[in-house]
Amino acid sequence: MVAAAQPFRVGAQVPTPPSPTPAADTLVVEPRPDSAAVVVRGDTLGFLYGRLGPFSVVERASSAAERIRSLRAQGADTSSVRLVEDSGRVEVWSGDVIVVTVTAQDTIGHETDMAETGAVMEAMVRSGLSSPALTRQLRDLLFGLAKTVLATVVLYWLFRLMARWYPRLYRRIRDIQRDKLRDVRFQGLVLLSGERIEAALLFLARVSRLLLTAVMVFGYGLLVFSFFPPTRILARRILAMAWEPTRVALFAVVGYLPNLFYIGVIAVLTYYGLRVVHLVFSALANGTIRIPGFFPDWAEPTFKLFRVLALAFAVILIWPYLPNSSSGAFRGVAAFMGLLVTFGSAGAVSNVVGGVVMIYMRPFHVGDRVKISDTVGDVVQRGMLVTRLRTPKNVEITIPNSMVLGSHIVNYSATAKEGGIILHTAVTIGYDVPWRDVHEAMKEAARRTEGIVQKPEPFVLQTALGDYAVSYELNACTEEPGRMAVLYSRLHENLQDSLAEAGIEILSPVYHSLRDGNPSTIPAPHTPPSSAAQAFRVRTVEEDGQA
Repeated sequence: MVAAAQPFRVGAQVPTPPSPTPAADTLVVEPRPDSAAVVVRGDTLGFLYGRLGPFSVVERASSAAERIRSLRAQGADTSSVRLVEDSGRVEVWSGDVIVVTVTAQDTIGHETDMAETGAVMEAMVRSGLSSPALTRQLRDLLFGLAKTVLATVVLYWLFRLMARWYPRLYRRIRDIQRDKLRDVRFQGLVLLSGERIEAALLFLARVSRLLLTAVMVFGYGLLVFSFFPPTRILARRILAMAWEPTRVALFAVVGYLPNLFYIGVIAVLTYYGLRVVHLVFSALANGTIRIPGFFPDWAEPTFKLFRVLALAFAVILIWPYLPNSSSGAFRGVAAFMGLLVTFGSAGAVSNVVGGVVMIYMRPFHVGDRVKISDTVGDVVQRGMLVTRLRTPKNVEITIPNSMVLGSHIVNYSATAKEGGIILHTAVTIGYDVPWRDVHEAMKEAARRTEGIVQKPEPFVLQTALGDYAVSYELNACTEEPGRMAVLYSRLHENLQDSLAEAGIEILSPVYHSLRDGNPSTIPAPHTPPSSAAQAFRVRTVEEDGQA
């Protein structure tokens, strides 16, 4: 127990040592000093912070509480309480007794200056010398409840006002956009449309409503806590905890504003620069602007490549202005992400390179009938990573661009536009048939086939003189590569009919016949009468008249 348990008179020896005038560097205490409550008859009057000379904060609080109890026992009242300031010292007296001395640590704990902290201490002493603790607690509780009800009513009406005012603000923004806001243009280029301005203003209004609601609810909670003595110190601490990071964030944002300005300028220039470049490439695509040697279908992929390079350049310019961009952790994360991209996208990069190369090679376009390696189909999509074909069997096949670039490509559609595609098929005919008749019959089959052009005329090549037959190849042009499978089928049908009408047998690949007994292979009704089936003629010795 502290020796200063009894009241002290002026001139008597005071156990509490004098509080020196705090120096400027003693006002900053890290970490925040511990506190101790001044408790009289179960009622927490207030808190003290930090040491005073050799006395700890607990000893100071206990001594102050003991002095208040002693003064109450002697019948002291609040009229004798006064605040004394002398040579930088602030003390609370009751009559000729020093009840508590204010220290620099107390000012830090209460987050006020020396004078305001002294006023708080004076109110604490007056509270201890006034009505009994139970009566005071009940009174504080009733006052706190009344204030809470009043604060709740005020909060309710504020929410009502917000619920009325913000919808009007939203409607006003829409009306302004419809009546007054115009598109921001530069020489016919729409830099910022009125709809986007309206959307931005509405977004800011909604964000402000959300922030205002959060601040009101947070302030209401702190205010209610401050109405009741047991939670008053908690309210101060919560406010301090919330204010400190907010203050740091605000200072950080204010300090970052120059860098943010640079980033904004770079972003705006990049955005509108890309829009201007996109207009130029759109004009190249639709033929409004012509550059010799630049094909219109190059416009869109070239713009995409330019956009990627422009964005990469913008990121390089913005990078030094990002927060903590020079820190080791930031660089480590960036290096790690670079390694992931490098090792995890090797195949994707090769496909992208293949797609870029094919764009400027122009081997095919969407809709062309092509043959890539062993796959024949129509091009339905040509992307930066893959190419998709739809086969005549209506099967969609996806081929990586690196494989497309490494395979041979046959573009039937491009050939058809330049003079037609030659369809070719071969049959084998025996040596006993005149070749001129075979040529004429095969050409007639081509002329009968719908989709085969007559100029250039179909022609026949003799590709081989085999052991048993001659190989004839029919060549005919078409300008419909998408119907190749159907045209081949029709051509084969007409070949069979035309050769049969000419009385020519198809010996494919090899046909063995015994003309004594086997009928002709020519189908009816073109079968000649002389080719009717006959029995084999087997002669015996008796028929020949020989023994």
